[in-house]
Amino acid sequence: MKIIVQKFGGSSVATPQQREKVVGHVIGAVKEGLAVVVVVSAMGRAGDPYATDTLINLVRRPDGGVSQRDLDLLMSCGEVISTVILAQTLQNLGYPAVALTGAQAGIITDDHFGDARIKEIKPDNILANLESGRIVIVAGFQGVTPEGEVTTLGRGGSDTTAAALGVALHAEVVEVYTDVEGVMTADPRIVSEARTLTQVTYREVSEMALLGAKVIHPRAVEIAMEDRVPLKVKCTFSDAPGTLIWDSPSGGIEIRGDRTITGIAHIAGVAQVKVRSEENFNTGGQSLKVFRSLAEAAISLDLIEVTPELITFTMPEERLEQAVKILTGLGFKVESAPGFAKVSAVGAGMHGVPGVMARIVEALVRAEVPIFQTTDSHTTISCLVRRQDMERAVQALHRQFT
Repeated sequence: MKIIVQKFGGSSVATPQQREKVVGHVIGAVKEGLAVVVVVSAMGRAGDPYATDTLINLVRRPDGGVSQRDLDLLMSCGEVISTVILAQTLQNLGYPAVALTGAQAGIITDDHFGDARIKEIKPDNILANLESGRIVIVAGFQGVTPEGEVTTLGRGGSDTTAAALGVALHAEVVEVYTDVEGVMTADPRIVSEARTLTQVTYREVSEMALLGAKVIHPRAVEIAMEDRVPLKVKCTFSDAPGTLIWDSPSGGIEIRGDRTITGIAHIAGVAQVKVRSEENFNTGGQSLKVFRSLAEAAISLDLIEVTPELITFTMPEERLEQAVKILTGLGFKVESAPGFAKVSAVGAGMHGVPGVMARIVEALVRAEVPIFQTTDSHTTISCLVRRQDMERAVQALHRQFT
């Protein structure tokens, strides 16, 4: 039995007309002789009756109101509604289908409500239904603890559900359907000439997702990569071939042609912080005091640079006031500035290639975009720029490399 997992987001299942497109992809896979498992998100977006944000707003109060445990129970309802409606739609067309909650699908998680991690999947119920000739529709974004408590997997959780099921079922491929035609070289709203990539590596697309591209959740990519299950990002509303996410059969990275940079990603809403101390940061545990205090407040840091005299980092703008208050309360001198963005060039082909940073600086100098910080890895070079320069920086780097 050859199994395929297909995941459809909220925009794909929001209306009867859109669900008709979804059903077309599902039936197409059935006609190819594949056993089909479908993972669905809640219908629509904020404001739509059964969207996750709409359900959250039912109980949102200034004092916090509902517990995270109870909120998970409420949030899981949106996906359950989608599964039942899609299963009914297929049944009405003469295709046997069964709707399963995350618990019924055997998705076991830890008890970190709101952002649970999948511990294991017991696929017996899914496999039994597939063997009986049914299409299995699974509610994404949710699971259950060993004690029977309903949990949710955090934003992007339906992607995670699909990838984990793909691994557990040894699927031929996991298809992630969205409203774009695949992974693109840049955000098409910023770069009009951005194009769809035919193939990227797991690591490249995971980096792009972490750095701002929102086509697929990085946790899903990491899960699929562990068992080398191919992912394919496709458009619900077209027959475009989409983007294959995969590595070479040897397990290494296959570089196609002379492509150094695969794509350009960006994140807005970034603040820069500079911390100074009367003491050397290499003595007396001063640097530890900085990082531990922010970690205890669950403030995520990026672009970190440490010297004996200065610690510089970036962070989300919305937590800036809190971070400054914490650090000044510890006696540090703090300079802070909101209004930045991080622009990143991503590509497995840059590893070991000289001159990539020079080309990035050349492109940004030509576009008159000042650089305030940089960081790099084997597959990424990121630059901190002013928010008002972000779009110009993305366009300049895209022209330089793609």
